[in-house]
Amino acid sequence: MAIATQPTGEDVVAFLDAVPDERRRAEGHVVRELMERVTGEPAVMWGASMVGFGSRPYTNTTGTNEWFVVGFSPRKAALTIYGIHDGYGPENPILADLGPHTTGVGCVYVKRLAALDLSVLERLVRDAWTAAPTAADPSR
Repeated sequence: MAIATQPTGEDVVAFLDAVPDERRRAEGHVVRELMERVTGEPAVMWGASMVGFGSRPYTNTTGTNEWFVVGFSPRKAALTIYGIHDGYGPENPILADLGPHTTGVGCVYVKRLAALDLSVLERLVRDAWTAAPTAADPSR
């Protein structure tokens, strides 16, 4: 069974431009630009509200599917960043230097991007990108 969240081909910039909250909209553009610069990949919409970069095989109870390597969603309650934290694995020690955030099993929640150290965010994205296996290169 395939997972419901798949790449959609929708316009990422148009999605971000339509985010109702002005600050969250601006934060989305900053994170998109940072992730594009670090990964060298274009931003891709995954489902209705997630922006992802790259793809890799991901196995869970529904089987093996493709999922983005790093990504984010500019949600109302928090900017949600995916791929830089794995609640099942060892935590990247520099996550403590990021600034105010909370974590879920597979994501980092940020109330205010301006409160973060963006160089630490960039390093976390780079570390996740470099370490992740991808569909194109499963040996990574």
